[in-house]
Amino acid sequence: MSPQHEGGSRRRAPWAERLEARLLAGDARGAWGVVEAALAAGAELEEICLDVLAPAMAAIGGRWERGELDVSMEHRATGIAMRLIGRLGPRFVRRGRTRGAVVLGAPAGERHALPVAMVSDLLRQHGWEVSDLGADVPDEPFVHAVRNTPDVIAVGVSVTTDAGLASAARAFAALRAATSHVALVAGGRAVTSLEAGLALGADRVALDARRFADLLESVRAEQDALRGSAGH
Repeated sequence: MSPQHEGGSRRRAPWAERLEARLLAGDARGAWGVVEAALAAGAELEEICLDVLAPAMAAIGGRWERGELDVSMEHRATGIAMRLIGRLGPRFVRRGRTRGAVVLGAPAGERHALPVAMVSDLLRQHGWEVSDLGADVPDEPFVHAVRNTPDVIAVGVSVTTDAGLASAARAFAALRAATSHVALVAGGRAVTSLEAGLALGADRVALDARRFADLLESVRAEQDALRGSAGH
């Protein structure tokens, strides 16, 4: 459910559709203008990511999959979207002590970095330190990043396409063999159910980006409780 206010300007303005049009036109300046207009109308940063940018890119990806767009247009739109995320990123940074660290990435062969970047920013806004590995991460670097990230409590593997499911399963297997103190979280458009995520080898499944921070809070609480019981 979108957290739009009844009767508010955000409900009337089709921001996602406007952004989609600018992205397809290759109009980076116009795309940023749509983002600025949505922010001026009262949209929160989280809404820009999840209710404007994400659906715009999903619509473009769907049109490419149906053969309605050339791949060059999809790649150009993705490039502009990444630049939008880059400009918005500093606004998500939250001052003060972090809640803990999280490692995020897409497995080998999965080339969609945009979902990882968006979730990374959303988690930073909630006070988490995020190591964003981006897309197409081989198993060994995934393991290395987790082992060398202080205070890490979880690693998230993002899978956007069905073609990435097998490599995600291999990544989870490598992570489970190498680490025992972190929660393994599956997410992304290709992970369509709790059962599907668990079948990949994950401990937890994040079907909703808005719930990811809550999931991490529960993981941290469980790990704190385990450490407390071990100390007695």
